[in-house]
Amino acid sequence: MVAFAYRPEIDGLRAVAVLSVVLYHFGLPGLAGGFVGVDVFFVISGYLIGGILWAELTQSGSVSLVRFYIRRFRRLAPAFFAMVAVVSLVGWFVLLPMEYREFAKSLIAATVYLANVQFWRDAGYFDFGAEEKVLLHTWSLSVEEQFYVVLPIAILLLRHHPRVLHLVLWLSFAGSLAASLLLTPRMPEAAFYLFHFRAWELLAGVLLAIAHLQGRRLSDPVQAGLSMLGLGMVLASVVLVQAGPGFPGWQAIFPVLGTVLILAGAGQDNGVNRLLSLRGPVFVGLISYSLYLWHWPIFSLSTSWRGSYAGPLETAFWIALSFGLAVISWRFVERPFRQGPAAAMAGGAQGARAGAAVAWQSVFGGMALASAVTLGFAAFVFLRDGVAQRFDEETRAHIAATQDFLQDMSRCAVEAEGPLAGLRICRIGPEDGGPPEVLVWGDSHLRAMMDGVGQAAMETGVPGIIIWTAGCPPLFGVTKEESASTAAENRACPEINRQIEAALPALSSVKRVLIMARWSYYAEGQGYGLDAHNTIRLDPAPGSGLEAAPDLMAAALERTVESLSMLGPVTVLRQMPEMPGYTSLRAARAMAHGRGDEVPAMLTVPRAEAEARTARADGMLNALQAEGRIALIDGWDRVCDDETCSVMQDGGPIYFDTNHLTNRGARLLRDLLLPALTGQGA
Repeated sequence: MVAFAYRPEIDGLRAVAVLSVVLYHFGLPGLAGGFVGVDVFFVISGYLIGGILWAELTQSGSVSLVRFYIRRFRRLAPAFFAMVAVVSLVGWFVLLPMEYREFAKSLIAATVYLANVQFWRDAGYFDFGAEEKVLLHTWSLSVEEQFYVVLPIAILLLRHHPRVLHLVLWLSFAGSLAASLLLTPRMPEAAFYLFHFRAWELLAGVLLAIAHLQGRRLSDPVQAGLSMLGLGMVLASVVLVQAGPGFPGWQAIFPVLGTVLILAGAGQDNGVNRLLSLRGPVFVGLISYSLYLWHWPIFSLSTSWRGSYAGPLETAFWIALSFGLAVISWRFVERPFRQGPAAAMAGGAQGARAGAAVAWQSVFGGMALASAVTLGFAAFVFLRDGVAQRFDEETRAHIAATQDFLQDMSRCAVEAEGPLAGLRICRIGPEDGGPPEVLVWGDSHLRAMMDGVGQAAMETGVPGIIIWTAGCPPLFGVTKEESASTAAENRACPEINRQIEAALPALSSVKRVLIMARWSYYAEGQGYGLDAHNTIRLDPAPGSGLEAAPDLMAAALERTVESLSMLGPVTVLRQMPEMPGYTSLRAARAMAHGRGDEVPAMLTVPRAEAEARTARADGMLNALQAEGRIALIDGWDRVCDDETCSVMQDGGPIYFDTNHLTNRGARLLRDLLLPALTGQGA
């Protein structure tokens, strides 16, 4: 049973949606909002599925869940399982263990229709490294599948009360839209991924389908103008909507409303429908599901394998491959399984019922088998931590570094009360060692050093607390504006530091302070080497007494040391040399993918160059040391000789990326921290 006759312009609209997404993901210039193609798909899905269910309810007084899910499984499952089978095989040869393990986790989530929840927990779609999530695109499929669970059941439960059902749909639409508008500024990842914040987009299509089935349509001339307006809104959204924490929110209204205006004229003879009904758009629309399934894994795996594309021609090749696999998938997987065994193979009503029984058993049995095999394979890869044995020993050394950046957070918790309430505090030293004697404060460089600090504290028996905030300079009296941070993170940094400064008089047990940070980043205002695109600007905080000047950081350091000195001696770890061309992931990929000749240049930096990078920050710290205001720990000789500084120490890398040490690197420096913890020789 179908709600509407086939409308080629709907396939043409699918083509607009999928091409927007595909070309956006492959980096075609001028399509800043190409990802809104997913929103267009949501409305189309709601329109077609809602129409099918409402028509069945109107004609029979109920809906058949079995028949509905057989149609959905035949439509969606075969191409999905074919895609993940091929991607799993290719991933075996391309993905590093950590990546393969994450792939397996997302494969489990996608198979049980919870990919959107998993990616929300891992956050987020627009973040750095999103291209490494091979099944990221399945989040939208999970949203639709969740919709396919909720809508039919709601219709079935309220089938005897169509007016109440209609009201519930409208209220759900309004509530979901309001929640999306309210939550996007505060919880952008949740608003982007989770079903209840996206349901209004699907319900917009459902409500339009119901209106059509009830015979409510606009006149052809009026609708022709609205269709043109709708197409303009969709295309403008593809060009103008901005990625980031402001989406979906109010920006999603435009592609959704535009799609509704186009679909409102489905079946009418107007210019937009004639354009969308051309053979080319219709064909792309027919393969749109397979194209959506294939394009992102191809992009993700190819960029992982290649590092970066050589130019437009290579980009065009990968796009063409996406189309080629989509056509094959549509022709040899989608179409045969959608048609299925002819239910009417046996004649008459009895034969039809027998055919339906066979279809029911084969479809659900096939789904169960495919799901079990997929989940079993994914569980194997996940439990084997990505099967590192696939690679040689030299490659595994860099692979190990990619995984050696997860610190033990078991003794970290957000303080519930006291002067540090609301801050995450990590405790070090003996668990029964009494009140903290050492405060260790810093940014993500301190997080990278936690294993070394914790081991040193345990060896000395000195209890202490660690407070770290990524990207936040451990300086009192300044604000920061960082390109790699969200607006909320930029605002939170000075608030956290202000709270720490206010709490100092209450930390009566603390006798010593140790600070660690990426000092050169704050002094120079930008990253270095591979992260040179990251920028940061420091400004005086209101009421700090500091002035905007070239020596702002030096003044803030002086003020910070003066405030901390009320607790006791202050020790600062000199920032370790930065390795501008190295990240463990980059080196591991090069080794794994046959580009090992690229790796040696990543592993070292001339000592003079490294010292030039930190010269300004070192000058500030050396001045404070010369005045006797701080003690300075210098670990450079652990990684540098007179000429060169190296990532490789004791047979393996001790850097995670250009500027963070691995846990092994942190432990390599732990003995240097002992005087700062004990106060002996500081």
